[in-house]
Formats: sequence, C-alpha cells, structure tokens
Amino acid sequence: IMIVKKDNRREEFNREKILTGIMKACEKRAISMDQIEAMVDEIEQGLREGNDREVPSKRVGEKIIEALKKIDDVAYVRFASVYREFKDVADFIEELKGLLPKDCLPAEFDTVLDKTHDRS
Repeated sequence: IMIVKKDNRREEFNREKILTGIMKACEKRAISMDQIEAMVDEIEQGLREGNDREVPSKRVGEKIIEALKKIDDVAYVRFASVYREFKDVADFIEELKGLLPKDCLPAEFDTVLDKTHDRS
C-alpha cells in the first residue's frame, strides 16, 4: 500500500510509524502493548481490506484517532492534538466537548469558550 501524504508525496505503508505514534499517545496510560499491537493490526487490516493501492494519510490518521477514542480518551486527545494541529486551548476544549455528555457541561461553558477564542 502506498500512503499519499498531504503534499502528494507517496511513501510505502510503514507499520512502525503507526506503532510509534500510538505508543507516544499512550505513554503513561494504562494501555498494554498487546492492546497497542491489536490497534495497529486492526488499522493495518482495515487499510489492506479496502483493496486501495493508494491511501490518503488523512484516512490513516482518522483510523488511528477512531481506534484510540475507543480505548482511552487521554491518548485520543494527545494524538488528535498533534494530528489535527490544535492551535490553542480553545481547540482542545472543542475536542473535549465532544467527549463529554451534554448534561455534564455547565450552561456557561460556551460563553467561556467564546472568550477563550477571542484571545487568540
């Protein structure tokens, strides 16, 4: 499988790159190496089953994000913050809002978020 990068360069699929990225996101979390390996296996299998000879790097990144989201919220946010290039705290807050149930957020949360965005 060839991975098509954002700048249209192509490089051979590299399982180690996925493994390294997930391991960094999972650092100091209660996630075993077996769980990490299983995630990488699932991602690789999903890409190979698609029968596409070329896969956009964006699809690989999103598959990693989906896998991490199922396992650990902190690892998910760590990876997403780098992959999606969060610019500031407001980007983190937006992502975290998606993880919390609506009734868990105080009514004034969006007002605080708007003020945080105004500073950037």
